Amino acid sequence: MATTTEPKRNTKTDAKDTAKTSSTGASLGVIAGAAAGGAALGLLAMLGRKAAVQAPSALAGNWDDALKAEHKAVLKVFDTLEATDDKATIRRNMLLAHIKHALMKHAIEEENVIYPALREAGKTEQADELNAEHGYVKQFLYELENMPSTSPKWLEKVKEFRAALEKHIREEEDTLFPELRAQLSEEKNKALTLAMNKEGFKVA
Repeated sequence: MATTTEPKRNTKTDAKDTAKTSSTGASLGVIAGAAAGGAALGLLAMLGRKAAVQAPSALAGNWDDALKAEHKAVLKVFDTLEATDDKATIRRNMLLAHIKHALMKHAIEEENVIYPALREAGKTEQADELNAEHGYVKQFLYELENMPSTSPKWLEKVKEFRAALEKHIREEEDTLFPELRAQLSEEKNKALTLAMNKEGFKVA
């Protein structure tokens, strides 16, 4: 009866293949670890940036004080913007972008938290009016973004924008916000402050 002879295995080749597989696995592990580490650092950096943006509002105190601080901060950017000349196009565009981000965050805080509280307090008409005025803020931003910043009319539009914004701010700070804060309990004011800062943090 014929016997079958098993072919000899090349132990050196097998060892090399095993080593190569182990090396590839280790390399992939290092890459995956580095990617995960990079993602974690990126997330931490993003959260840190958001915290830094929202911090002035969170540290200002009650919700109305925080919104006043945000109003003041954005008007300071307007001061800087209005001091530029027609040649400072890059600076103008950067400052406008800063104003846009600040006002969009501010609008989210008010529209998602403060204006609903105004409606609950029986000031539906006033809350709706303030909300509609936010639409005009977006219109001003749209027009400025689509107008040559070298044009003398650009700065005129900025001043018109600021005047409308200041009127909106006075209505909030001088009348509606103090009335709302006085009408609510201390506990409710604290809850509004927390909710407002949470909304701001999301879009900071």
